[in-house]
Amino acid sequence: MTSLAKQSKRSHTSGRPGGLVAGCVALGLGLAIPGAVESAPAVSAKKAPAAEFPAATLIIEFNASAEDVGVQFFLDADEWQTVRILDPSGKEVFQSTARGRLLDQGGGTELFVESVEPELIELPLDEFFEIFPAGTYTFLGRTPDGERLASTVEFTHVIPAGPEVVLPVGSTEECTENVPIPAVIAWNDVTATIDGSPLDVDRYEVIVENDESNFDVHMAPGADTQITVPSEFLAPGTEYIFEVLAIEAGGNQTITEGCFVTAE
Repeated sequence: MTSLAKQSKRSHTSGRPGGLVAGCVALGLGLAIPGAVESAPAVSAKKAPAAEFPAATLIIEFNASAEDVGVQFFLDADEWQTVRILDPSGKEVFQSTARGRLLDQGGGTELFVESVEPELIELPLDEFFEIFPAGTYTFLGRTPDGERLASTVEFTHVIPAGPEVVLPVGSTEECTENVPIPAVIAWNDVTATIDGSPLDVDRYEVIVENDESNFDVHMAPGADTQITVPSEFLAPGTEYIFEVLAIEAGGNQTITEGCFVTAE
């Protein structure tokens, strides 16, 4: 992330291998005893079908300003003791187990993880795509009562181009000065992916923040490509960081970031 991104800590919307899921197989042995009545063969109990996670997502977040990339995943359940994520080949990419006091409390519910986001000079996109191949990812889990959870998620490499911000306009290194209150943030509509393929962006998100306040708005599909930050969120002569996110239908999102200082 750039220094701008590091100044703010936000939650947006992956992890590391480890852990086993224990299974239990019952074996039946029979003995033939002369004169004994032959019993009917044992019928193995059917496994109950796994319940789906109420929510499960896996997306790419690309920062067009910082030129870095990472993954984010989110899952939700009424309760879980173990969760695993498998890639399209069945290899584990994440595992977590609730233990100790968390398990005594009933386990986990929502879980959000954001990976480290290396710059493209350290991790080019083609290498990133090899680490996280496109395809169907499987979310597996078990509740503290032993009930199974399972969902599948489609993960793509479709990444929107970064929104081109037209207001406030400043240099790439310095914050735009003397921005009037209320502040207007505007950008050109995103119509392509980062590799130039045509794309209809599903929605936008705009975040404006500093240590004292946070303004976060999700723009509905078809909405204008500008937003006014109300005066109640802004103070005179104060610096703010902003981000405009373009989000495609599968959830992958691209950030353009900047900053401004309000007029006195």
